[in-house]
Amino acid sequence: MPISDATARLRLSLATRTPVRPLLAAGAVNAMAARLAVEEGFDALWVSGLEVSAALGLPDANVLSARDLGDVVTALGRVTERPVIVDVDNAGGTVDGAARVAADLARAGAAAICLEDSAYPKCNSFAAHSSQQLASADLVVRQIERIRKTVGDALVVISRTESLIAGMSLELAMGRSARFVEAGAEAVLIHSKDQSGDQPREVAARWSHPAPLVTVPTAFPQLTSAELGEAGYRLCIYANQFSRAALAGMRAAARQFTREGTFRPSAEAPLAAVGDLLRIGEPDALSCI
Repeated sequence: MPISDATARLRLSLATRTPVRPLLAAGAVNAMAARLAVEEGFDALWVSGLEVSAALGLPDANVLSARDLGDVVTALGRVTERPVIVDVDNAGGTVDGAARVAADLARAGAAAICLEDSAYPKCNSFAAHSSQQLASADLVVRQIERIRKTVGDALVVISRTESLIAGMSLELAMGRSARFVEAGAEAVLIHSKDQSGDQPREVAARWSHPAPLVTVPTAFPQLTSAELGEAGYRLCIYANQFSRAALAGMRAAARQFTREGTFRPSAEAPLAAVGDLLRIGEPDALSCI
């Protein structure tokens, strides 16, 4: 399978060892979010399982198909050439499923996938109504090996461990991650929900493997991307902030309408211009209002 320019650029950027700022990826559930991310200088896009599930009215619990994710990748590719990283959760918990998902997403235009070691069916990392369980490390190793056999170097493979989410030790998390790198993963995401930020700092301080570190700082937004880069992270994924901002904005506009009977733009409920919306799919479009 051929290697796209986006995949090659992402792979090279992840491998860069000089002291530079970390790569920044923004969650983009549609072309509108992708366009915004590009305008604001994000280096890559993240297709989040949670965001896509929520947009489709589905639980974040292994319900999405490869086509659901691939359709989003295709839409993002219409408006930008930024590398697209796809959250494939545990790829359905099977080796054959992982191979199929990887091949389909590579054909759709993805530059990378992120495979996690949660047991099937997965639950969201921050769920309070259920608890995360881990798949066997042997299964994840076989999934990564099959992905490599199926797509070669056409995708960057990021391995994600939910060990800390599941309450396991950092030693176990690092040990599993090292195995996943040996199987063919090119970067490591040791996920954390520690809101103090101490745990992700410790992860970076103790990780001695040459594979670059990735972080999703949802639980510790007080740490800036510069601070995370200084700690040792090469890629920071802001997985769902645009969707959360959009939800808050839509709710504010709807509540203002309920109070006043109008969608008048205000400081509490700002509205983008109609022209901004037109230009997502047609950059040269003009609006009369």
